[in-house]
Amino acid sequence: MIADFSISPVGKGESLSATVADAFRIIKASGVAHEHHAMGTNLEGDWDEVMAVIKTCRDRLLESSDRVSISIKIDDRKTAVNGIVNKVQSATEKM
Repeated sequence: MIADFSISPVGKGESLSATVADAFRIIKASGVAHEHHAMGTNLEGDWDEVMAVIKTCRDRLLESSDRVSISIKIDDRKTAVNGIVNKVQSATEKM
């Protein structure tokens, strides 16, 4: 499963890079395959481990904010392996 997610506190001003850095540390420590991009992060693994990372990020942000916004998009394919890399590579090869 690949989950593309973004998370941010609500009402904490314009610059959120310090909060994003907290989420990045959680993601890195999780050991879950991931790829950051300008608008969020791709996580790849089984449902429980991916959702646990998102929940941990949520819990951390709620420590310093009363409200958190989370967007999640999921591609759940039984036979996919290393999808974060393979999906992009497959499309690039067809260009």
